[in-house]
Amino acid sequence: MVRAFVPSTRDVRALLELAIPIAALQVGLMLMGVVDTIFVGHVSARELAAAALGNLYFVGLFMFSIGAVWAVDPIVSQALGARDAAAAALGVQRGLVLAALLGVAGSLLCVPAEWIFRALHQPAAVIPRAAAFVHVSAPSLPPGLMFVALRQSLQAMKRTNTLVGVIVLANLLNAGLDWVLVFGHWGLPAMGAPGSALASSITRYVMLGALLVVARRELRPVLRPWRPEATALGPLMRTLRLGLPIGAQNLVEFTTFGGISVLAGWFGAEAVAGHQVAINLASFTYMVPLGFGSASAVLVGRAIGEQDMPHARRVAASALVAGAAYMSLSACVLLVFPGAFARAYTSVPAVIGVAAALIPIAGLFQVFDGLQVVAAGVLRGAGETRAPLVANVLGFWLVGMPVSLWLGFRAGLGVVGLWWGFVAGLAAVAVFMVRRVHSHFSRPVARVSVEGEPA
Repeated sequence: MVRAFVPSTRDVRALLELAIPIAALQVGLMLMGVVDTIFVGHVSARELAAAALGNLYFVGLFMFSIGAVWAVDPIVSQALGARDAAAAALGVQRGLVLAALLGVAGSLLCVPAEWIFRALHQPAAVIPRAAAFVHVSAPSLPPGLMFVALRQSLQAMKRTNTLVGVIVLANLLNAGLDWVLVFGHWGLPAMGAPGSALASSITRYVMLGALLVVARRELRPVLRPWRPEATALGPLMRTLRLGLPIGAQNLVEFTTFGGISVLAGWFGAEAVAGHQVAINLASFTYMVPLGFGSASAVLVGRAIGEQDMPHARRVAASALVAGAAYMSLSACVLLVFPGAFARAYTSVPAVIGVAAALIPIAGLFQVFDGLQVVAAGVLRGAGETRAPLVANVLGFWLVGMPVSLWLGFRAGLGVVGLWWGFVAGLAAVAVFMVRRVHSHFSRPVARVSVEGEPA
C-alpha cells in the first residue's frame, strides 16, 4: 500500500501541463482586483475604504458560491474518466443551473448591505459608497458563477487554452472600463468606487459571453441538446449538498484571513500596511499550489472514473509532492530576501520593517498552505468535500485564531504574533488533510452519483 502512494514523473508531468495554465488563470483573475484597487486608490482615501468594505461583503458571497459550484469538479471529471458522455453533459448543465440559482440568491443577499454595514458600526462617511459598490456588483453574480461552472467543466476536459485568452481580454477590458468609469472620461461622470464595481460587473458578463463563443466547439457536446433532467430538483439538491461544504470551507478561510487583517489594524497603520504587503505577496505565490489543487481534482476524478485506484493514488502523491516542493522553494526565496520584497512594495521605513519581519513567516506558513490546498483538490476530485471543511474549522478557529490572539496580545508580539498563529492554524489543517488523503485513498473510492441516493 505504501508503494501505491509513491509519485511518478509521468503523473507530475501531466499535473504540470494542467496546473500551470490554471495557475495563470488564477493570477489573471487576481490582477483584475489589483487593477481595480489601483484605480480607486488614485481617487481618495474614502473611495478606497468604500471599495475595500464593499469588496469584503461581495467577495465573501462570491467565494462561498464559487465553492458550491465546484461540485462540478468530481461529477464531470469522474464521468469523463468513465467515458460517460451523457453524465458529463448533465453535470455541466446542472452546474450552470446551480450557478444561476446561487447567483440570484447571492444578488438578493446584497440588498441589505447598507443596513449590515451600519449594524457593524462602520464609518458613516464610507457606508453609502460601500453599499453602492455592493449593489452595483450584485447583478454580476449569476454570470460570474456561470463562468466558473464552465471554467471548471473545461478544466475537467483538459481544455484550458481558450480560458487563458478570455482572461487576457477580461483584464484589458476591465482596466479600460476602470479608466472610463472611475475617473469619468468620454463624457461620463466620475463614479469612484462604484465605478470600479460597474467595470468588474460588465467584465463578468463579457467573460461569460466570450467563453461561450471561443469555446463553443468544446462546449457544444455538453450543452446541446439541453436536457430537461438538468433542472430536476432532487439531483440539483444533491449537487448542492456536495458543493456546500466547499463553499463553507472557502468562507472559513476568507473570514479567518479577514479577521486577522482587522486585528492587525489594532496595532496601527504601519502594522496593517506591512501585513497587507506580506499577504499580497503570499497570495501571488499561492496561485501555483492552487493550480496544483485544481489540476489534481481533475486527474484524480478521471482516475476514479476509470476505476484505476493505483493511478488515483499516484496522482494524489504527485500533487502533494509537487505542491510541497514548489512552496518550499518559494519559502526559501522569501526567507532569504524579505527586505528586497518589502522595499519593492513601499518606501516607508516603518512599513518596510513590519513587512520584512512578516515575509519570512509567510514563507513558512505557505508551505503548509500549499499542502492543504493541494490535499483539498485531491479530496474534491474523489468527491470528499466534508473533511476539508472540518479541517479548516478545527485548524483556523480552534488552533490558529486562539494562538494568534494569545501571541499577538497576551505575549505582546503584535502583528508578528498574529502571523505565527497563521502558521499554527495552517500546520494543523495541513496535517489533518494529508492524513485524510492517505486514509481515504487506502480503500476503493466509489464514483460520485447525484442521480439517486447520495453515495
